[in-house]
Amino acid sequence: MKLKLNKNIAIKVMCGIGVILGTSGCINDKSPKVYEDAVDIPVNQTMRAELTAPPNVPTPVGRRKAKNLIVDMEILELEGELADGVRYMYWTFDGYVPGSFIRTVVGDEIEFHLKNHPQNKLPHNIDLHAVNGPGGGAVSSLTAPGHETVFSFKVLNPGLYVYHCATAPVGMHIANGMYGLILVEPNGGLEPVDKEFYIMQGDFYTEGDFGEPGLQPFDMKKAIEEDADYVVFNGHVGAMVGDKALEVNVGETVRLFVGNAGPNLISSFHVIGEIFDKVNVEGGTLVNENVQTTVIPAGGAAIIEFKVDAPGEYLLVDHSVFRAFNKGALAQIEAKGEKNKKVYKGKIEEGIYEPEGGAIQKMPIDEAEVAASKPPENLSKEQQMEMGKNVYGRTCVACHQSSGQGVPNAFPPLANSDYLNADVDRAIDIVLHGKSGEITVNGKKYNSVMTAQVLSDREVANVLTYVYNSWDNNGTVVTEEMVKKQRSKR
Repeated sequence: MKLKLNKNIAIKVMCGIGVILGTSGCINDKSPKVYEDAVDIPVNQTMRAELTAPPNVPTPVGRRKAKNLIVDMEILELEGELADGVRYMYWTFDGYVPGSFIRTVVGDEIEFHLKNHPQNKLPHNIDLHAVNGPGGGAVSSLTAPGHETVFSFKVLNPGLYVYHCATAPVGMHIANGMYGLILVEPNGGLEPVDKEFYIMQGDFYTEGDFGEPGLQPFDMKKAIEEDADYVVFNGHVGAMVGDKALEVNVGETVRLFVGNAGPNLISSFHVIGEIFDKVNVEGGTLVNENVQTTVIPAGGAAIIEFKVDAPGEYLLVDHSVFRAFNKGALAQIEAKGEKNKKVYKGKIEEGIYEPEGGAIQKMPIDEAEVAASKPPENLSKEQQMEMGKNVYGRTCVACHQSSGQGVPNAFPPLANSDYLNADVDRAIDIVLHGKSGEITVNGKKYNSVMTAQVLSDREVANVLTYVYNSWDNNGTVVTEEMVKKQRSKR
């Protein structure tokens, strides 16, 4: 399809002014030549595209002219980690989920080299939503194992676009990890920011339930029914948490290139503790401002910008929140720098408020279901910790934080905790049944509520073993028998 632009739009696209993807500037004698039609933009010289693995992005294009841009990408079918203790056979572009980030500028002529590794078992292709042409390139790019296909196209429309495999069954290829993002910058480039990151959401469907260990095959029935076991950022649970969190400094402007591969679910993307200053809606030229949560459709994307005003930990989530805290759609930004009390003072007063009395509150549960657990296995301490880390990431991290440091004046620390280390049975009981009221941890008083956790005996044993063997705690190994014993007391 040929894109025809009127003169005013062409000026915005070609010269980087106005609102197109947030660019600004003015026409002068040094500005690039304006073309009525983007297809007429000439290229000068050939260059090889810089491709980056998530969450990294290539260098901004700046004011470079359109070029013959060579994109070299390899398809790899490989086994990787979907969650702690859970393995999955991914199909990938360049060995990553999502695949390598591609950065171009309007007018580039892309010479795309798609290579299918000879050890792969299946043919694959690529459909780039930035392409104006049959199948987005899929028609021209079907590649058998051990072969290479070269095809070409010209990028005409600025924006952030999804690419994915479109070999039948298309949904299965996407669900196995074959997707990524391609950015087409307007001539003149995007406005500079301090930090840029690449994030892409995807839903996964496995024969086993969430967290079930071992190599998990793809489940077509669950995929057709849109019953996702995992909804994750960048290919696996915990891809950007803890020591892999995205790092920024207070006062910096941050740009997120966020895609949603689906194949089924819409993303309600939100950063807890931040307001998006600008959002390029669906990755296009429409800019929305002062946004709390932005909807990203399956097969869509968004460019999100905000300034970080206060230090601390910010959670990136799909605000369909059970996906975040129970299926893996959670990441972290760690902001470092001086506190800004003009923006955020934190807690200035605390007290007790019990309009419904002091009883422990918990959601109604099926006690028989909670008590049931899988047949016991002889797990090593290391295996328990791996599985416990997974449970911690989806149930505990929001309150107690990735390193167990807790939240000052709100949630007590688990790291080097005298209260925790003094009584393991008490710790088990709190996880099983919850606790409210005042406690003292490491000399500081806390008055908050922990709700009862709906976990199996095995999950309780594993998560407590992980906690007790992390962050300078005493190394206790908690067994399922210990949990069963404590559960039976009520």
